[in-house]
Amino acid sequence: MKVYTNRLIFKRKIKKIFDLALKECEIKEDVAVNVFFVSEKEIKSLNKEHRDIDKITDVLSFPMLEIKPGDNLENFKDDLFKEIFLGDIAICINRAKQQAKEYGHSFKREVCFLALHGLLHLLGYDHIKKQDETKMMSLAETILKKSGIRRNK
Repeated sequence: MKVYTNRLIFKRKIKKIFDLALKECEIKEDVAVNVFFVSEKEIKSLNKEHRDIDKITDVLSFPMLEIKPGDNLENFKDDLFKEIFLGDIAICINRAKQQAKEYGHSFKREVCFLALHGLLHLLGYDHIKKQDETKMMSLAETILKKSGIRRNK
């Protein structure tokens, strides 16, 4: 798993969580993801441009592939590249700080949760339907717990 980010302070922790997520999702292929930390203005602009929603959000995912949970990523391999590029994740740093306070846990925990949430979207998980949301949130909590990140830390 390759993680490219503009905030190196989080890179190692996010990579660890992403590696656990890939293991939980039984993905064995080499994959790569860009994680960008952006301002409220930038995330609002991205949300408006790509989702036609004119408001600040916490995280956005921009998948490069149409993947469904359980898909064999072998089908997405390219002879030119070592890794399968899944897409980009944009995290609003100020929103993450606000939510960490609101939910009563650490900023690190919130950033890790948002990054993982974004990755799960890139892997085809969604939360439009209640049953899908339950599955996605349960998977996220399992991965965070295995990485040692709990709600109260």
